[in-house]
Amino acid sequence: MEQTFEVFNVKCAGCASTLKTKLFKEFGEIEVNLEVIPRKITLEMEDKDVAKLAKALRELGYPLASEEMSFMDSTSAKAKSFVSCAIGKMNS
Repeated sequence: MEQTFEVFNVKCAGCASTLKTKLFKEFGEIEVNLEVIPRKITLEMEDKDVAKLAKALRELGYPLASEEMSFMDSTSAKAKSFVSCAIGKMNS
């Protein structure tokens, strides 16, 4: 079923590119909406896979907006997202 999630730290097309390429193998096509804040991603997935998606997003530095994070975790996610963004820009 198609589901949409709000995701933090997605700033640009480079971030979107990283999300699309890094998550494609496990989750398939992902649409990233850069027109709204917080940014939204839409993909076909089952409810049972949401925790797996949340973990994969955190590892890239783009946590779900619904997740509660400590200051340190939030800061770490922002740092990871800058790296992921740069990689996405280089690969675009």
